Amino acid sequence: MEFLELLNFYIIPGLVLGSIYALGAVGITLVFAILRYAHLAHGDIATLGAFVAFAAVTLLGLPVYAALPVAMVVTAFAAVGIDKLFYDYLRERPRIVTVMASLGVALMVRSLVQVIWGVDAESYIRGIARPENWWGIRLKDREIVTILTMIGLVLALQLFLMKTKWGKAMRAMSDNPNLALLSGVDNGKVVFLTWLIVGGLCAASGFFLGLNTELKSMMGWQMLLPMFAAAILGGVGRIEGAVLGGLIVGVAEEVSVIFIPSEYKAAMAFVILLLMLLLRPTGLLRGKVL
Repeated sequence: MEFLELLNFYIIPGLVLGSIYALGAVGITLVFAILRYAHLAHGDIATLGAFVAFAAVTLLGLPVYAALPVAMVVTAFAAVGIDKLFYDYLRERPRIVTVMASLGVALMVRSLVQVIWGVDAESYIRGIARPENWWGIRLKDREIVTILTMIGLVLALQLFLMKTKWGKAMRAMSDNPNLALLSGVDNGKVVFLTWLIVGGLCAASGFFLGLNTELKSMMGWQMLLPMFAAAILGGVGRIEGAVLGGLIVGVAEEVSVIFIPSEYKAAMAFVILLLMLLLRPTGLLRGKVL
């Protein structure tokens, strides 16, 4: 196999898929670092965001990329609403209770998407997207936008966490919740901001998955395991680790079809997750607080 063939048909699609996983994994690591539980509705909230963008394109007539910020805002506030309705009163209960509640939320959100938009596959753009050829490297516009948007969102999040008052409050809550509360950090505001960010990232991951493949009501649930694998691989609580983990999982899935049938490539996420838990449970970058 030639290098350009490997690059065009496996590495680049893997990096695009990995960028999508990375956006979701960053949200997962935020929830775990600040709220201390695994959020199983993450993928289905991403699906909701993808279909909100689809509604913005089909009903409002917005250009495809203009629908992304609309979907991010709507999904961000939907995530805040879900927290208020289903998770807020469970805050003092054992974490497993909230985890199981999030599974119920996943089923409800998925059912809502299926009731409103149906179960048939949809697409933002009809027709076949032709790639541009750059010295033998074939790239579609949507692939470039996916990778660049992921980089931009992650950098913006890192700057927010490092440079702003509320970003530092989120890091303090991640590090030591009790000490943060004693220092005057507003827990309610931190939780609100966390879900705003997580909801927006969910929408972005769902949007780009739908843009590069197709929109299906089950697509978020199907990428839940790869997103968790990415977060754990990089180290839970590490934003840069979630990005690294997402890219590794995405490339591993695409490259694996060279050796195994394509219908089994999703199993790569499970294999990576299992190996990481056995060999290095803290992740490649040694997971820690934000």
